[in-house]
Amino acid sequence: MRNQLFRRLSAAALIAVSGLALAGSATGQSATYTPPQHTTGFPGLVGGENQAEVAASLALGPELERDRSPKWLLDDQRKLDKSLAALGPQKPGQVDAYVVVVGLDSDPIFGREAREAGKVLSRRYNAVGHTIVLAGTEGSGPSALPNGSPRNLAVALARVAELMDKQQDVVVLYTAGHGAKVGLAYHDGDDGFGIIPPERMARLFDELGIKNRLLILSACFSGIFVPTLSNENTALFTAASADRTSFGCQSDKDWTFYGDAMINHAMREPVPLAKAGEDARTLVAQWEAMGANMGIIPSQPQIAIGSKVDTWLKPLEARMPRTATPMVGRPAITIFTDAPK
Repeated sequence: MRNQLFRRLSAAALIAVSGLALAGSATGQSATYTPPQHTTGFPGLVGGENQAEVAASLALGPELERDRSPKWLLDDQRKLDKSLAALGPQKPGQVDAYVVVVGLDSDPIFGREAREAGKVLSRRYNAVGHTIVLAGTEGSGPSALPNGSPRNLAVALARVAELMDKQQDVVVLYTAGHGAKVGLAYHDGDDGFGIIPPERMARLFDELGIKNRLLILSACFSGIFVPTLSNENTALFTAASADRTSFGCQSDKDWTFYGDAMINHAMREPVPLAKAGEDARTLVAQWEAMGANMGIIPSQPQIAIGSKVDTWLKPLEARMPRTATPMVGRPAITIFTDAPK
């Protein structure tokens, strides 16, 4: 099952079947740099004699690094240390947002989406000095950022938890990558593999005491996180329902459908969070309808906003910029014009 979920499909099949593809040409793509390639199937991360054992192992969030160069490991640790050191303390007397963005796949589309999401969310929530982006290449050369791995995400959240006022501040988390019916997928070339299931993500927040959360999960099947992560202090937005794929994840594109709709369109506008989520959901539905004759099945993005979210959201939105920023990259819907005839 896992190999079927993670095998790489042709562009046409990706549009018609798995649908997580982005629009537009690869911005900043270098003719001399080749991003890490997925040349092998997704390996088995769990063993067991029965499905219960497999499910129990997956719930722990397995991660596998294969034959990493020690120089690469040291370099990535130094990048992470530098990024963590740049995070500033919270400001007493006000609700602060800490933005954490992770691109969990080495395909350049996710590196581009993660970087721009970091900029948009940092501006929207006045989080300059409170933002960390973990991601692989954006296509032009090796990444200058810490790798977007489950381990680095956990470490980044732990550092944020040390700096924030947990009673009033909020973590804004954006994830970009592929997903499966068991969780978010980590896939870095042929070297890094893993799963972040809902249970693992919930334990991270609970152990660190991070209760105020704005979570935007851009991946196929990301609706599986709704039952586990929804609570009165959390605003949760997912690119798809628990049993649906999302669209636009071709490596050479600029945006996934949901990333374009939620980040490149809705979150740039000075509108309340709930409206941004609804606007993004409407845009995604309109775009998917354009591909209905190609076999695209609506992804059904999910929204769950807790009853106490306003306690931290209203102060943040009171300081939100009142002007929009221009969109970047080629629109996600150019995937239709770029598709093979």
